[in-house]
Amino acid sequence: MASFLYRLGRFSFRRRALVTAVWAAVLVALGAGALTLSGQLSNSVTIPGTESQKAIDQLADRFPEAAAGGATARVVISTPGDITDKAGQAAIAGIVTGLQNAPKVAGVVNPLQVQAISPDKHVALAQVSYRVPGFELTDADREGLMAAGDSAKAAGYTVEFGGDAVQAMPATNATEGLGVAVAAVVLIITFGSLLAAGIPLLTALIGVGIGMAGITTASGFLELNTNTPVLALMIGLAVGIDYALFIVSRYRHELTIGRDPEEAAGRATGTAGSAVVFAGLTVIIALAGLTVVGIPFLGEMGIAAAITVAIAVVIALTLLPAILGFAGGKLAGGKIRLRRKESATTHGERWARFVARHRIPVLIAAIAGLAIVAIPAASMQLGLPNDSTAAPDTTQRKAYDTVSRSFGEGANGPLVIVVDLAGSTDRQAALQQAAAGIGGLPERPIVTPPKTNRDGDLALLTVIPKSGPSSTATEDLVSDIRGLNAGLGSATGASLAVTGQTAANIDVSEKLADAMLPYLALIVGLAFLLLMLVFRSIVVPLKATLGFLGSVVATFGAVVAVFQWGWLTDLLGVKTTGPIMSMLPILLIGVLFGLAMDYQVFLVTRMREEYVHGADPQQAMVTGFRHGSRVVVAAALIMISVFAGFVLAESSLIQSIGFALAFGVLVDAFVIRMTIVPALMSLLGRGAWWLPKWLDRVLPDVDVEGEKLAKQLDASDERELVDASK
Repeated sequence: MASFLYRLGRFSFRRRALVTAVWAAVLVALGAGALTLSGQLSNSVTIPGTESQKAIDQLADRFPEAAAGGATARVVISTPGDITDKAGQAAIAGIVTGLQNAPKVAGVVNPLQVQAISPDKHVALAQVSYRVPGFELTDADREGLMAAGDSAKAAGYTVEFGGDAVQAMPATNATEGLGVAVAAVVLIITFGSLLAAGIPLLTALIGVGIGMAGITTASGFLELNTNTPVLALMIGLAVGIDYALFIVSRYRHELTIGRDPEEAAGRATGTAGSAVVFAGLTVIIALAGLTVVGIPFLGEMGIAAAITVAIAVVIALTLLPAILGFAGGKLAGGKIRLRRKESATTHGERWARFVARHRIPVLIAAIAGLAIVAIPAASMQLGLPNDSTAAPDTTQRKAYDTVSRSFGEGANGPLVIVVDLAGSTDRQAALQQAAAGIGGLPERPIVTPPKTNRDGDLALLTVIPKSGPSSTATEDLVSDIRGLNAGLGSATGASLAVTGQTAANIDVSEKLADAMLPYLALIVGLAFLLLMLVFRSIVVPLKATLGFLGSVVATFGAVVAVFQWGWLTDLLGVKTTGPIMSMLPILLIGVLFGLAMDYQVFLVTRMREEYVHGADPQQAMVTGFRHGSRVVVAAALIMISVFAGFVLAESSLIQSIGFALAFGVLVDAFVIRMTIVPALMSLLGRGAWWLPKWLDRVLPDVDVEGEKLAKQLDASDERELVDASK
């Protein structure tokens, strides 16, 4: 591989105009496709096969007028006086009329007709159902919904709106550019050159631009989740900068030892490029693995991000050498002096020797620190966003709080019970038994009168719990209701299923939690094999994966402390706390695993290179750490800054993903890779590189360190010197 990449790097360097033109054409073509073929992103979170989704499909087929799969909105009208007096009734009538005329509305439940009035008569609750899901509603549709309350607001009434119909697409904002700005500063400090710092940023932005344009174009043909481009943007920026940083650093090293620019580009691509390929493969495996857990929207996000990473790898191997061709030898040395010249014994080498001397205390301290930070993870509660997690100043949160005070929290998350009467001989008795059974459960929920379809073989019951939609009590209630199905079937021949947004969120969270361990086993297994191939060792991949698990658990603990317990929320700008997003743990596992293996490859490949060249294990660890630590530190700081920029986003999901990835990279890079790894390598000595002889013969030699390439090139240089002397 190293030889092929060496030739590819030299070709791209020589034919830089052609290579650059090809990438420019790709960017322009996909950009044009994004402008002309893009479609609407989806905010729906559904998992085929769950009971709630099956019930929705059943209603769409046999009870379409119920609009069960459509968006819903809760309109909360409140006043200090009596909402049922003449003026209040007029205000409610005006709102209901406005809602009925709003775009895509299927029906409106008048609170006066169903007595949806609070006991103190200060609050009325109107329910709105839509013909289409929430993600199909446009801003104009939402404005039409909000406009229905304008006349009542003008008359002095307070009108707030909740429900999934009000939730707009989560969006990023300009503050995420702060991460790129910090990355630029880190690159300038690392290279001491504006030109050298600008090249990784340029190639990363081109890669992200191509990836985002491709996703936008694909949205015109596929239904993609709204968070898909956000994840691709995060990962694409981070790895794009890091991969270019690694190769540019090697290129500058080759220039400083006297290589001509073309040869330096070839060697940098052949050596550092090989590590980039395998580092990228671990990220791609982790992200693409999201497709096998049976969760469509996560699979979409994973594939889009994996493609963006693949683009970043290819750009680093082709476009980057081409750009280096335009820069030539100008990158040989930094002209910006931001620090004093370091002595021969660098900070990295001093730290490595300190860790080697005190390896046992260092290991104990690092592991104890991880364990302490991981403690909150034991109380992690998973859920999906609802109005209770909206910012306090939003209309959704105000509506949720008003409904909770006036009607109870359960009114914010009613359950829809679908009773299939087709197999029952006494349908009325079956409905009565279903309603009585639900009403008799320990929580004593409110059960509304049933609604039946035209054929009378399918009925709907609305159940209002006493607990909120994110509470464990509501989860237990859903489970208890579903537990009534067997008895109802044996007694009447009917069956029931629980659906609605609250039940669907519970099902999604449960499915995500169940998929976590199989997914973890899959990516860890595949990456273990890949790392064993790279390092030709069993111990190094084993400690790499165990270290990753430590960083993941610690990150879970930090996320719970901030987003569930509310620690440091003011400092970080987190507006709401609540259950952790259900998709976050499995997404974090996939992304962080790939990034953690990046650092493992960047750091330990140089240690192995020194070891196979004859250095004793202790010296190989120190020398490898000295060469790799500076790049790993810079790469980690860049990733942390890029991810941390997303903590400033408006969406709580994007905030939590950004924080989790930034904290996870911080822990994995500085605690696991920069502390625990050198301590273990020093402790294990030659044992770290143990590989059974039979396995050594079976495994192909991929030469990720470029050892064979170096020998070939050195031999060629010697022949050229001999020929020149003649």
